[in-house]
Amino acid sequence: MGKTATIPAIRVEPALREAAESVLTDHETLSGFAEEAIRAQVERRQAQADFLKRALASRDQAQQTNSYVPVQDVHSQLRKMLETAKARMK
Repeated sequence: MGKTATIPAIRVEPALREAAESVLTDHETLSGFAEEAIRAQVERRQAQADFLKRALASRDQAQQTNSYVPVQDVHSQLRKMLETAKARMK
């Protein structure tokens, strides 16, 4: 890991700061909490961007090959996956 950088300070309503401080765990700092939240949001947005990229590539491939999966088949597969997941939870 190289040098560290700072993230600009942000101004928030006092109620938000109080709410954030109220959920800190032992030995956790507000700075650490904020860094963790930023990391989680960055990962979430990267995952969304990756998903969209794959979805658009899949769409383009389907259009080029004229090869589509009927919606009924997709729904059937999803229904089976849901039923399997529900059965595992019992």
